[in-house]
Amino acid sequence: MTEHEKRIKELRKKAMGLPLNPGVYIMHDKTGKIIYIGKAKALKNRVSQYFGSEKNHDGKVRQMVAHAEDFEYILTDSEFEALVLECSLIKQYMPKYNILLKDAKGYHYIKVSKGPWPSVSSVKQMLDDGAEYIGPFVSSWAVKKSVDEAVKIFRLPSCTRRFPQDIGKGRPCLNYYIKQCCAPCAGRVTQEEYNEAVRAAVSFLRGGSAESTRQLTEKMNKAAEGLQFERAARIRDCIAAIKRMNDRQKVVASRIPEQDVIALTRGTGKSCFEVFRFKRGRLYDRETFIVGETGADSAARSEFIERYYSMRGDVPPRVSTDGPAEGAELLERWLSGKAGFQVRIVCPKKGEQARLVAMCRKNAAEQLAQSVGRTGRETSALDELARLLGLKSPPEYIESYDISNLGGAENVAGMVVFRNGRPLKAAYRKFRIKTVAGQDDYASMREVVSRRVSEYFKQKNSGESEGFGRLPDLILLDGGRGQVSAVSPVLKEAGLDIPLFGMVKDGRHRTRAIAAEGGEISVQSSRSAFTLISSIQEEVHRFAIGYHRQRRGKAAFSSELASIDGIGEKRAKMLLKSFKTVQAVSMAEVKELENVKTMTKPAAANVYRHFHGGGDK
Repeated sequence: MTEHEKRIKELRKKAMGLPLNPGVYIMHDKTGKIIYIGKAKALKNRVSQYFGSEKNHDGKVRQMVAHAEDFEYILTDSEFEALVLECSLIKQYMPKYNILLKDAKGYHYIKVSKGPWPSVSSVKQMLDDGAEYIGPFVSSWAVKKSVDEAVKIFRLPSCTRRFPQDIGKGRPCLNYYIKQCCAPCAGRVTQEEYNEAVRAAVSFLRGGSAESTRQLTEKMNKAAEGLQFERAARIRDCIAAIKRMNDRQKVVASRIPEQDVIALTRGTGKSCFEVFRFKRGRLYDRETFIVGETGADSAARSEFIERYYSMRGDVPPRVSTDGPAEGAELLERWLSGKAGFQVRIVCPKKGEQARLVAMCRKNAAEQLAQSVGRTGRETSALDELARLLGLKSPPEYIESYDISNLGGAENVAGMVVFRNGRPLKAAYRKFRIKTVAGQDDYASMREVVSRRVSEYFKQKNSGESEGFGRLPDLILLDGGRGQVSAVSPVLKEAGLDIPLFGMVKDGRHRTRAIAAEGGEISVQSSRSAFTLISSIQEEVHRFAIGYHRQRRGKAAFSSELASIDGIGEKRAKMLLKSFKTVQAVSMAEVKELENVKTMTKPAAANVYRHFHGGGDK
């Protein structure tokens, strides 16, 4: 028994002696540092789970247990008291294996620089530089969004050029031609007109759209009365831009109560929580948290809500999540006590609220994608696929298999690999079916996967990141429950716990559902996952049938050569191996034909005569 196994045995023995009372448990590493703090309704049951079988543990828990040297506990009178104490202790000690969120909140300002050509920007700190600062504001996102809108509406430059130094040094950029910049760099606006636009932008940022619209309307009417029609037209365009912005916000904001929307997206080794914050019917802030590996989705949401609102002074009356949160009733009680009013945690399934949650999850996928080098669409598809199939984490490495034959002849299979939602063609493999005679797709699929598993055990210590030397996170078979039932025993006999599903087609050869041993899972409602599965199914079918056609073509060529007197199947194959094509064989001289392995002078002469109709040369 190793030292690790001895330590785990001792910790389990200690855990089995804990009372069945609510409380908080504290894990320490070998240096005595706190690495994890958790709560439990029954300490004995919860803590002993850590030191039992590792099969049901996710990666995060396995790492924590591997570093746990000892634990202590604090008894409480109720689970609610345990929750309050847990939040307090985590905030104090910031343990490594709890979800840690950095409080990115600080004060943010709108800066109007000093000088004859001032600029408007969002900044994090107020400096003693003579500039005008508007604020402070709590939300950095809201400040940046407001500044971006003001710059676009009043056609102020968003580039890094300095004025008046850079005036006349270049041509206008694209923003000028799409009417999002007045192009002071090219001298298309006077200093007076520019400063008027800056003042209007500042007024908009200070007073809001209603006040800004009223002031601009007065200026437009005055300009029109003074026959300054170009000036009146520019002001009219600004008013129209403000109205368009307000219309967009009204559409998005209809019937949205004050609430926070929280969504979770998983990646390989990383997860992302996205928070949308709504007040007065509008999205006024958003926050993104990239964290390490998390446990089950429901437990992860619960822990995130604890961490997030323990950092926040304000709590909304409603928290919408993209899935269930473990111990939601207990969390509602804690949040209600913190807020001073009733707080509800809901998981909307349809309607406008469900669309908001979906939008939040899409943004989480995009943010996570940027951090791991994928596209948002790929991350969203893999996350959606994991949810659909009940996987612990999104499948980074997917293998798919398909059988191709014609009436049992030239029976072959193709294996394609998708890594991070993209085809990995270097890892594609072809198989000639060796043990199955005739058309038996079930037996053929069983043979192929058996050979693939066998190759894994031969190459598993090779250190390969692709190919047979590594196991996939998911196997998809082109077929239904029959194929899954045929292959599943192969994986079980090998002791491999790899998720296995089939891809079912409809009458038009389009992906219809995912097949498992227990039944079928509809994929029509999961758009991103459906697109990914369809792409995999089409690709593996293309690859398998392409190999089958290649084999049939070679067989046809071989049969033509084998029809020549003195040329059997073996010699035909050697000729094709040497010359690659039948056309090349037909153009070869007798001497070249004689040099092929297994060929004789009479056989070479017969081949030459077959294609040229003459005698020996």
